[in-house]
Amino acid sequence: MDDEETPRAIRSVAVTADDVVAAYEARQRSPRRPVLRVTPPFSGRMRARLHDPGPAVNESESDETTGEEVGDRDPATGAIYLPPERLLDADAIGAFPSPDDTEDALRADSEVEFTVERHRERHVEAVEEWREAVRGALVDEVVIRLDGGGTHRVEVKTLANSAGE
Repeated sequence: MDDEETPRAIRSVAVTADDVVAAYEARQRSPRRPVLRVTPPFSGRMRARLHDPGPAVNESESDETTGEEVGDRDPATGAIYLPPERLLDADAIGAFPSPDDTEDALRADSEVEFTVERHRERHVEAVEEWREAVRGALVDEVVIRLDGGGTHRVEVKTLANSAGE
């Protein structure tokens, strides 16, 4: 296999924190399964971009029909699909804040009167704090699962976001 066809050619994957946050948040809030996609041809430094492959993405450890270990490659395109969870230290991130939890916390605060507007503001703040926690939980390395078994560890490089952060 040509080096440009194998994920083993990759030494580092560059992502924006915004793409990882967007993919992870979508997975928390909906049935969507966005990933960070790395497209061939492969080289030492690659860019992973936000991608929604639709319902067909397979994230199981093995093929249900053959029992063979499934890698991170899309069989149709050869692209690598990295679930955002693998790019994050999950222990550093709490659960996505629900409006009910935000309301309960606000109502429990005896020093603040509950209003619908205050609830909305607090929930927006809670979601932004959660997003910041996700940004702060990016890992330095990720493991790419290879077809048929085996893995390949690569560095994760964080690019500046579009807002210049």
